[in-house]
Amino acid sequence: MGGVAWSLTVWARAYCDAGYDAGGRLELNFLLPLVAGAEALVGLGARAIGRRLVLRAPTAVRVTLPTLLVIVGTVWLAWWLFATRGTLDGYPGDSGLCPVSNVPPQWPDWIPV
Repeated sequence: MGGVAWSLTVWARAYCDAGYDAGGRLELNFLLPLVAGAEALVGLGARAIGRRLVLRAPTAVRVTLPTLLVIVGTVWLAWWLFATRGTLDGYPGDSGLCPVSNVPPQWPDWIPV
């Protein structure tokens, strides 16, 4: 999922041509290991919570809660990465395909950036 979030961020920058110069691509390449590391921390945290529940909770809760935590954590991290690094508000884009906010037109309005 971290790779998908990173790919979405790269796509937004390339589509709008905002921050997709050599320095911007270098920044994005350094972000990929950080995103993967954050995803691993979310997974380890959920596993630790699941282990703490092992003796006290029913099986459904032990399985469902860590899974929910991983999904919510991953979605939040992907949204944060796209909103902060993928859409560089006010950055001069050269493609002419995006507004000043550098949010691609295909991005759904109901998801905030």
